[in-house]
Amino acid sequence: MAKKKTSSKRKPAGKTTSKSAGKKTTRKTKAQKTSRLRFAAKWLFVIGMWAGIALTGLFAWYAQELPAITQDASFERKRAIIVKAIDGTVVARYGEIVGNKVTIDDIPPHLVQAVLAIEDRRFYHHPGLDPLGLARAMFVNVKEGRVAQGGSTITQQLAKNLFLSQERTYKRKIQEAMLAFWLEYELTKDEILSAYLNRVYLGSGVYGVDAAAKLYFKAPVEDLTLHECATLAGLLKAPSRYSPLSNPGLSKQRTEIVLNAMVDAGYITEAQAKGDRSIPPKPTQKPTDALADRYYTDWIVDSLDELIGTPSEDLIIETTLNPKIQKYVQDAVSTTIEKNGSERAISQGAMIIMRPDGAVVALIGGRNYSSSQFNRATQAKRPPGSSFKPLVYLTALEHGWDPQSLIMDEPITSGRYRPKNFGGKYYGEVTLEEALTYSLNTVSYQLMKETGPEAVIYTARRMGITSELEPNLSLALGSSGITLLEMATAYSTIANGGYTIEPFGITKIISKDTGELYYQRPPHRTMKRVFAAHDIQNLTSMMNSVMEYGTGRGAQIGLPAAGKTGTSNDSRDALFMGFTRELVGVVWLGNDDNSPMKHVTGGSFPAQIWASVMRAAAGLYPPINQSDFAPASGFEELLGSLFFRSERDKQLHMQTLENIQPATGEGKKRSLKESVRYND
Repeated sequence: MAKKKTSSKRKPAGKTTSKSAGKKTTRKTKAQKTSRLRFAAKWLFVIGMWAGIALTGLFAWYAQELPAITQDASFERKRAIIVKAIDGTVVARYGEIVGNKVTIDDIPPHLVQAVLAIEDRRFYHHPGLDPLGLARAMFVNVKEGRVAQGGSTITQQLAKNLFLSQERTYKRKIQEAMLAFWLEYELTKDEILSAYLNRVYLGSGVYGVDAAAKLYFKAPVEDLTLHECATLAGLLKAPSRYSPLSNPGLSKQRTEIVLNAMVDAGYITEAQAKGDRSIPPKPTQKPTDALADRYYTDWIVDSLDELIGTPSEDLIIETTLNPKIQKYVQDAVSTTIEKNGSERAISQGAMIIMRPDGAVVALIGGRNYSSSQFNRATQAKRPPGSSFKPLVYLTALEHGWDPQSLIMDEPITSGRYRPKNFGGKYYGEVTLEEALTYSLNTVSYQLMKETGPEAVIYTARRMGITSELEPNLSLALGSSGITLLEMATAYSTIANGGYTIEPFGITKIISKDTGELYYQRPPHRTMKRVFAAHDIQNLTSMMNSVMEYGTGRGAQIGLPAAGKTGTSNDSRDALFMGFTRELVGVVWLGNDDNSPMKHVTGGSFPAQIWASVMRAAAGLYPPINQSDFAPASGFEELLGSLFFRSERDKQLHMQTLENIQPATGEGKKRSLKESVRYND
């Protein structure tokens, strides 16, 4: 019987079915994932623990400073500065100027609501930090790709203002958060809000809502309207930008944003907001009028530390500023630019009025302080052009020339530098006086070449010019940059008969709280003679001729005066500088970008501005009494004499002049053609 065949399928060694293999792989993958999760969790725990320890240590380290920071919670302020004019009126306030201290009960509810609506709506519900507000601010900032909102609470802002600097560091932010919790523990919410509103900066040098109310609205804080409350709250974001004094348009827009926020927060109705907006805003002065004095007071405050250092008390500074003359200067400069700026491409102007003893009685450093705080009277170094020529002529007088000395006016044909006369006209043999009267460039060049640039620079230094002067022949035409204040100082030296002076504006500094006298300028400060009286008298006569017959005729005021015009290349700068027996005045017109003006010379608009101001200011001051000036010591006279070429010049230098009498021009005859095209 045959055997049946049987078939048996054996699984290959080491192999499993695909189904079972898949189960094993899944179990293995799950195990690996679990292991990784456990590993990650373990290290996250370790890292988190160490991070917590490190963070705790960091907080503890920064907290070490908190007792010292918080031990004096008397809300000490930095110094405040009040600047007064010569008549006692307040012209500027700097620093933390504050009004009366007010409580939450004194502050109008609308002001509290406006501040909370725009700054910290959850103020009465958070413990000093607001996580929801911080998250919302971060979301908005990420969405807009910029810092559009801040997450600081009112408590944090108070902590920063009270105890911390304005630096943006992690340390400061951490300490700010800790101090916020400390304030919330130590004070009630109403006390925190009162302290904040009494200290917050609201622009124009004022701190606190009461001081701001009095500055902007001429009323105490408790009398503010809804609209005025919204305006003050709007200042918190950027006080200078949204100031109703300097930017009334932006201030109005910001006020409407605050009113909308108050409606959104449920503090007022839409009808209240719209009704308040229908009220026309109070008229505000033009920015130029409201802030023009700040050019002068900025200069005053900048020089404060040199006189008394840095006291901690509030200060009152009395100055030589004359409000009447300041207004004359302001009106003359702004009116000229407004009427002629577009047509003649004039965008900026500056002017200084000074007494011959150095007292600055008026100063304008630009057309509009709110748009540009750069002081073109004290900071800008511009070429003075031909208004520098009197320094060249004074040097020549010291070297033996006199006003009637003859010199040839003709084209320069040798050397690398060959200046030309304005209009290309030359007049042959002329006197020194005629050459200055008509501002002949070739003559100034020849005098510079004859005496040497170093001698002219030495003259400039004795006249108070400290700017760097290039020792080359182009200096004869005023090519180096010099500040207007330095040129005013130089012309004052001529006006006072040859005595060195330093410009000043501060007469007294006292403590506002105690009345302690920190500084007082002597009423009669001695001055040193640096130029011979005879040379100064001759130069003054020649400069009077400039105004009687020459390029400065547009500055005539019907009184004895002396001056000089100046225009740089392509009419980029136009200047007039001159003096009477009482006052010295210097004027500049031009553009900040150094672009040329259109046919503007020193004998045109600058001369007209000068005449307008000096005519209006005539008689406000007596002539300078030269008995206030002391002659130089013998050693200083010896040093001065070493520069002179002859014994005659040394003797002239030793003479004194009792009174400056600028020549009147009577009986004087023109030696040049009536139709001469004046140089500048």
